[in-house]
Amino acid sequence: MSTIFLVIANINFYSEMTGSEKQKSRPSLNGMKFYIVGKRRLKNDLIASYLRQKTGNECFVLEDIGHIPKGNPKNDGGTRLVLWDCQKKDLKSLLTELRTYNIHKPYGNHIVLFNVPKGMEFNRKLVIEGIKGFFYEHDSLDNFIKGIRAVSEGKLWLSRDMMTKCIFEGADNKRPSESIIDNLTKRQIEILALIAVGATNEEISEKLYISPHTVKSHLYAIFNKIDVPNRVQAALWAVENF
Repeated sequence: MSTIFLVIANINFYSEMTGSEKQKSRPSLNGMKFYIVGKRRLKNDLIASYLRQKTGNECFVLEDIGHIPKGNPKNDGGTRLVLWDCQKKDLKSLLTELRTYNIHKPYGNHIVLFNVPKGMEFNRKLVIEGIKGFFYEHDSLDNFIKGIRAVSEGKLWLSRDMMTKCIFEGADNKRPSESIIDNLTKRQIEILALIAVGATNEEISEKLYISPHTVKSHLYAIFNKIDVPNRVQAALWAVENF
Protein backbone atom coordinates (compact mmCIF):
# COMPACT_ATOMS: atom_id res chain seq x y z
CA MET A 1 0.00 0.00 0.00
CA SER A 2 1.35 3.42 -0.94
CA THR A 3 2.28 5.75 1.86
CA ILE A 4 -0.16 8.51 2.63
CA PHE A 5 0.07 11.26 5.15
CA LEU A 6 -3.06 12.87 6.50
CA VAL A 7 -2.85 15.80 8.87
CA ILE A 8 -5.95 17.32 10.44
CA ALA A 9 -5.62 20.80 11.90
CA ASN A 10 -7.31 23.93 13.17
CA ILE A 11 -5.40 27.10 12.54
CA ASN A 12 -6.02 30.55 13.97
CA PHE A 13 -4.74 32.44 10.93
CA TYR A 14 -6.55 35.68 11.55
CA SER A 15 -5.13 36.11 15.04
CA GLU A 16 -1.59 34.85 14.38
CA MET A 17 -0.70 35.64 10.76
CA THR A 18 0.43 39.21 11.39
CA GLY A 19 3.05 38.30 13.98
CA SER A 20 4.19 35.24 12.11
CA GLU A 21 4.77 37.14 8.88
CA LYS A 22 7.74 38.88 10.49
CA GLN A 23 9.58 35.60 10.91
CA LYS A 24 12.04 34.49 8.27
CA SER A 25 11.10 31.55 6.07
CA ARG A 26 13.10 28.34 6.29
CA PRO A 27 14.71 26.36 3.47
CA SER A 28 12.43 24.44 1.09
CA LEU A 29 11.33 20.99 2.27
CA ASN A 30 13.11 18.85 -0.33
CA GLY A 31 11.14 20.22 -3.26
CA MET A 32 7.82 19.06 -1.79
CA LYS A 33 4.68 20.61 -3.27
CA PHE A 34 1.67 21.40 -1.08
CA TYR A 35 -1.91 20.83 -2.25
CA ILE A 36 -4.54 22.35 0.03
CA VAL A 37 -7.95 20.77 -0.56
CA GLY A 38 -11.26 22.17 0.67
CA LYS A 39 -14.27 24.33 -0.13
CA ARG A 40 -13.22 27.41 1.88
CA ARG A 41 -11.13 29.07 -0.81
CA LEU A 42 -10.29 32.31 1.03
CA LYS A 43 -8.94 30.66 4.18
CA ASN A 44 -7.13 27.99 2.17
CA ASP A 45 -5.45 30.71 0.11
CA LEU A 46 -4.20 32.18 3.40
CA ILE A 47 -2.84 28.78 4.42
CA ALA A 48 -1.07 28.47 1.06
CA SER A 49 0.45 31.92 1.43
CA TYR A 50 1.65 31.12 4.94
CA LEU A 51 3.20 27.81 3.88
CA ARG A 52 5.01 29.45 0.96
CA GLN A 53 6.43 32.05 3.31
CA LYS A 54 7.53 29.57 5.99
CA THR A 55 8.90 26.83 3.73
CA GLY A 56 9.60 28.30 0.30
CA ASN A 57 7.67 25.43 -1.31
CA GLU A 58 5.08 25.67 -4.08
CA CYS A 59 1.44 25.62 -2.88
CA PHE A 60 -1.76 24.96 -4.79
CA VAL A 61 -5.37 25.34 -3.66
CA LEU A 62 -8.03 22.93 -4.95
CA GLU A 63 -11.67 22.31 -4.04
CA ASP A 64 -11.69 18.54 -4.68
CA ILE A 65 -9.07 15.93 -3.84
CA GLY A 66 -9.78 14.28 -7.17
CA HIS A 67 -8.28 17.32 -8.94
CA ILE A 68 -4.76 16.59 -7.73
CA PRO A 69 -2.49 15.71 -10.70
CA LYS A 70 -2.42 11.99 -11.46
CA GLY A 71 1.20 11.70 -12.56
CA ASN A 72 4.03 10.42 -10.41
CA PRO A 73 5.20 13.43 -8.36
CA LYS A 74 8.80 12.22 -8.59
CA ASN A 75 8.67 13.04 -12.30
CA ASP A 76 8.10 16.66 -11.24
CA GLY A 77 11.21 16.65 -9.08
CA GLY A 78 9.63 16.08 -5.67
CA THR A 79 6.76 14.69 -3.61
CA ARG A 80 3.33 16.05 -2.75
CA LEU A 81 1.86 16.81 0.64
CA VAL A 82 -1.92 17.06 0.50
CA LEU A 83 -3.60 19.03 3.27
CA TRP A 84 -7.25 17.98 3.36
CA ASP A 85 -9.76 20.21 5.16
CA CYS A 86 -12.11 17.95 7.12
CA GLN A 87 -14.23 20.64 8.73
CA LYS A 88 -17.93 19.62 8.80
CA LYS A 89 -17.02 16.08 7.72
CA ASP A 90 -17.91 13.07 9.83
CA LEU A 91 -15.82 9.95 10.32
CA LYS A 92 -17.86 7.84 7.89
CA SER A 93 -17.57 10.32 5.02
CA LEU A 94 -13.84 10.81 5.66
CA LEU A 95 -13.17 7.07 5.49
CA THR A 96 -15.27 6.69 2.35
CA GLU A 97 -13.53 9.54 0.51
CA LEU A 98 -10.11 8.38 1.68
CA ARG A 99 -10.62 4.80 0.50
CA THR A 100 -11.88 6.04 -2.86
CA TYR A 101 -8.85 8.29 -3.25
CA ASN A 102 -6.46 5.54 -2.22
CA ILE A 103 -7.55 3.40 -5.15
CA HIS A 104 -6.21 5.93 -7.64
CA LYS A 105 -3.64 7.75 -5.51
CA PRO A 106 -0.31 8.30 -7.31
CA TYR A 107 2.73 6.93 -5.56
CA GLY A 108 4.48 9.66 -3.60
CA ASN A 109 1.38 11.62 -2.57
CA HIS A 110 1.32 12.21 1.19
CA ILE A 111 -2.01 13.31 2.65
CA VAL A 112 -2.67 15.42 5.73
CA LEU A 113 -6.09 16.48 7.04
CA PHE A 114 -6.64 19.70 8.95
CA ASN A 115 -9.44 21.43 10.87
CA VAL A 116 -10.47 18.29 12.71
CA PRO A 117 -13.53 19.06 14.87
CA LYS A 118 -12.72 18.87 18.57
CA GLY A 119 -15.58 16.45 19.13
CA MET A 120 -14.63 13.98 16.41
CA GLU A 121 -13.88 10.59 17.91
CA PHE A 122 -10.48 9.21 16.99
CA ASN A 123 -10.66 5.94 15.09
CA ARG A 124 -7.79 3.56 14.41
CA LYS A 125 -9.17 2.96 10.90
CA LEU A 126 -7.99 6.44 9.90
CA VAL A 127 -4.39 5.47 10.68
CA ILE A 128 -4.74 2.11 8.92
CA GLU A 129 -6.00 3.92 5.83
CA GLY A 130 -2.93 6.15 5.82
CA ILE A 131 -3.49 9.15 8.09
CA LYS A 132 -0.20 10.07 9.70
CA GLY A 133 -1.19 13.05 11.83
CA PHE A 134 -4.01 15.13 13.27
CA PHE A 135 -4.29 18.88 13.86
CA TYR A 136 -7.41 20.23 15.51
CA GLU A 137 -9.37 23.47 15.18
CA HIS A 138 -7.70 24.98 18.24
CA ASP A 139 -4.10 24.21 17.19
CA SER A 140 -1.69 27.11 16.75
CA LEU A 141 0.19 28.10 13.61
CA ASP A 142 3.50 27.18 15.23
CA ASN A 143 2.20 23.71 16.04
CA PHE A 144 0.86 23.41 12.49
CA ILE A 145 4.23 24.19 10.90
CA LYS A 146 6.02 21.90 13.34
CA GLY A 147 3.68 19.08 12.35
CA ILE A 148 4.06 19.73 8.62
CA ARG A 149 7.82 19.55 8.97
CA ALA A 150 7.58 16.33 11.00
CA VAL A 151 5.34 14.66 8.43
CA SER A 152 7.58 15.81 5.57
CA GLU A 153 10.46 14.03 7.35
CA GLY A 154 8.50 10.79 7.49
CA LYS A 155 7.36 11.07 11.10
CA LEU A 156 3.94 10.52 12.64
CA TRP A 157 2.06 13.51 14.05
CA LEU A 158 -0.34 11.90 16.50
CA SER A 159 -0.77 12.57 20.18
CA ARG A 160 0.47 9.90 22.55
CA ASP A 161 -3.12 9.28 23.62
CA MET A 162 -4.03 8.52 20.01
CA MET A 163 -1.09 6.18 19.52
CA THR A 164 -1.88 4.40 22.77
CA LYS A 165 -5.46 3.91 21.64
CA CYS A 166 -4.22 2.51 18.32
CA ILE A 167 -2.06 -0.01 20.15
CA PHE A 168 -4.82 -1.22 22.46
CA GLU A 169 -7.41 -1.42 19.68
CA GLY A 170 -4.93 -3.36 17.58
CA ALA A 171 -4.27 -5.77 20.41
CA ASP A 172 -8.00 -6.51 20.61
CA ASN A 173 -8.31 -7.23 16.90
CA LYS A 174 -5.11 -9.03 15.94
CA ARG A 175 -2.62 -11.40 17.54
CA PRO A 176 1.03 -10.34 17.17
CA SER A 177 3.47 -12.27 15.06
CA GLU A 178 5.03 -14.32 17.85
CA SER A 179 8.08 -15.38 15.86
CA ILE A 180 9.05 -11.76 15.12
CA ILE A 181 8.24 -10.55 18.62
CA ASP A 182 10.38 -13.32 20.10
CA ASN A 183 13.25 -12.21 17.87
CA LEU A 184 13.25 -8.73 19.40
CA THR A 185 15.27 -8.01 22.52
CA LYS A 186 13.63 -6.50 25.59
CA ARG A 187 15.33 -3.17 24.86
CA GLN A 188 14.16 -3.20 21.23
CA ILE A 189 10.58 -3.85 22.34
CA GLU A 190 10.82 -0.89 24.73
CA ILE A 191 12.10 1.36 21.94
CA LEU A 192 9.47 0.15 19.48
CA ALA A 193 6.73 0.84 22.01
CA LEU A 194 8.05 4.39 22.51
CA ILE A 195 8.19 4.96 18.74
CA ALA A 196 4.56 3.87 18.55
CA VAL A 197 3.51 6.65 20.91
CA GLY A 198 5.48 9.27 18.98
CA ALA A 199 8.64 9.58 21.06
CA THR A 200 11.69 11.17 19.40
CA ASN A 201 15.20 9.69 19.57
CA GLU A 202 16.10 12.28 22.22
CA GLU A 203 13.07 11.37 24.33
CA ILE A 204 13.86 7.67 24.03
CA SER A 205 17.46 8.36 25.00
CA GLU A 206 16.40 10.25 28.13
CA LYS A 207 13.74 7.77 29.18
CA LEU A 208 15.91 4.65 28.78
CA TYR A 209 19.19 6.28 29.88
CA ILE A 210 21.05 5.37 26.70
CA SER A 211 22.89 7.52 24.18
CA PRO A 212 21.24 8.83 20.98
CA HIS A 213 23.77 6.80 19.00
CA THR A 214 22.64 3.63 20.79
CA VAL A 215 19.02 4.51 20.03
CA LYS A 216 19.85 4.78 16.32
CA SER A 217 21.68 1.45 16.38
CA HIS A 218 18.67 -0.23 17.96
CA LEU A 219 16.36 1.37 15.40
CA TYR A 220 18.34 -0.05 12.48
CA ALA A 221 18.23 -3.48 14.08
CA ILE A 222 14.48 -3.18 14.67
CA PHE A 223 13.83 -2.12 11.07
CA ASN A 224 15.69 -5.20 9.83
CA LYS A 225 13.96 -7.61 12.19
CA ILE A 226 10.41 -6.46 11.45
CA ASP A 227 11.21 -5.79 7.78
CA VAL A 228 10.20 -2.14 7.50
CA PRO A 229 12.08 0.71 5.75
CA ASN A 230 11.60 3.56 8.20
CA ARG A 231 10.32 4.91 11.51
CA VAL A 232 6.77 5.54 10.29
CA GLN A 233 6.33 1.96 9.13
CA ALA A 234 7.87 0.68 12.37
CA ALA A 235 5.34 2.69 14.39
CA LEU A 236 2.48 1.34 12.28
CA TRP A 237 3.85 -2.20 12.67
CA ALA A 238 3.78 -1.72 16.43
CA VAL A 239 0.22 -0.41 16.24
CA GLU A 240 -0.78 -3.53 14.32
CA ASN A 241 1.09 -6.10 16.39
CA PHE A 242 1.34 -4.93 20.00
